[in-house]
Amino acid sequence: MDSLLEMGGNPLENSGFEPGAFDGLKLNYLRISEAKLTGIPKDLPETLNELHLDHNKIQAIELEDLLRYSKLYRLGLGHNQIRMIENGSLSFLPTLRELHLDNNKLSRVPAGLPDLKLLQVVYLHSNNITKVGVNDFCPVGFGVKRAYYNGISLFNNPVPYWEVQPATFRCVTDRLAIQFGNYKK
Repeated sequence: MDSLLEMGGNPLENSGFEPGAFDGLKLNYLRISEAKLTGIPKDLPETLNELHLDHNKIQAIELEDLLRYSKLYRLGLGHNQIRMIENGSLSFLPTLRELHLDNNKLSRVPAGLPDLKLLQVVYLHSNNITKVGVNDFCPVGFGVKRAYYNGISLFNNPVPYWEVQPATFRCVTDRLAIQFGNYKK
């Protein structure tokens, strides 16, 4: 049976979680949105498949933040203040299929996306991304990626779209999967 916990709309801060508060809970889905979290809580159940921490005040993802959440296939971090995702921090999520990082303050595509073999959907719209590199999404070489992307959103970023090489999206199912659009300041 899937277990689900919604804790949205509470004035929860990171200091508000007592160590072991979730011990013994076999949760699959947890949502703590519209709270006051400034970072990813490190002591949530490791059984989680879905973690939604949207509409908080999270500013960064540091290396160990996602260490215990290796079973996640959907991570929602939209509408935060994330400026930095430490290199290697996403490598702890080998089964991740969907990553929501829209409406943050990222200035580049997070490192490590090409190594996520099952990743299919990435929301990066409404950030401060100014450059998209040819290897930001797809691995170099063939046969590495097991699932092709079917959704990448990059609209509302100050990236000069005409400078993005077509090969950047060589592991995307079709062109319609990419949402660029125009940047409105």
